[in-house]
Amino acid sequence: MKKLINSPGEVVGDALKGMAAAHPSLRVADRVVYRAAGPRAGKVGLVSGGGSGHEPLHAGFVGYGMLDAACPGEVFTSPVPDQIIAATQAVDGGAGVLHIVKNYTGDTLNFELAADLTEGVEVAGVLVDDDVAVQDSLYTAGRRGTGATLFVEKMAGALAEQGAPLAQVARVAAEVDGRSRSFGIALTSCTTPAAGKPTFDLPDDQVELGIGIHGEPGRRRAPHAPARELAEVAMDAVHHDLPLYGDLLVMVNGMGGTPLIELYIVFAEVEAYVRAKGARVARSLVGNYVTSLDMQGFSVTVCRLDDELTRLWDAPVETPGLRWGR
Repeated sequence: MKKLINSPGEVVGDALKGMAAAHPSLRVADRVVYRAAGPRAGKVGLVSGGGSGHEPLHAGFVGYGMLDAACPGEVFTSPVPDQIIAATQAVDGGAGVLHIVKNYTGDTLNFELAADLTEGVEVAGVLVDDDVAVQDSLYTAGRRGTGATLFVEKMAGALAEQGAPLAQVARVAAEVDGRSRSFGIALTSCTTPAAGKPTFDLPDDQVELGIGIHGEPGRRRAPHAPARELAEVAMDAVHHDLPLYGDLLVMVNGMGGTPLIELYIVFAEVEAYVRAKGARVARSLVGNYVTSLDMQGFSVTVCRLDDELTRLWDAPVETPGLRWGR
């Protein structure tokens, strides 16, 4: 294994030092990434987090129009309650704090415990569970939280920036999750720094359909096929669970090791599929946003938009991982 690291045990800490050095708009303290400017009085604070290895999720989405703080755990390991409590207290501007939590067992348990133990702050939570690949997995009961996490953080973040109260921000966050579905496909495994070898064995002539972002298994393995066929598998799964109509927000997301040229090939096939269903890709993202270290593959996330959600998506955002309009 060749990795640009100093030692496996220091990967997350070293990466956070580099992130803080590269982005003066961020501040890192006690394994929490904050907006350097601190909380704004009267604004709902947004806190998310999860295992590292999915960058830019979550720390790369801290900034204007999205998160106020992110709690990075070790690689593929949830943050601990102390991190979440510290983040929640630090970002409270007097209007309460929303926890945005991917549906993985460690994340849900630790965020729930942190919410219970945080004193003097009104806390609400939204659970993201957009992955239609499997109902239960090694990491969760129910559907996994994947690409829609970005959509929730962006739209809820925009609403919070506009001064909406906590209940309204939480409602919109839950609505975005309810309108979103995802499906991922792996061409290769990922390699965690501590293990130094692939997480699972995947022959060169096979792909994993419905992979999770930690390398956990999907629905089944199948022979490798052209991008058109793999995109159709992913979109069929999404369309079966969330019929496609109207204006859609679509993200073709890389898993960390897929070149952008290949992601655009997949996006072309996804857009053609959407048009064939009589729907329209009104907004789109193509790139690496919710990754799985160095895994090759892609995921597709679709959200059915309405006027309010479109306005929130278009609202200005300025973070290391996502920015427009400012």
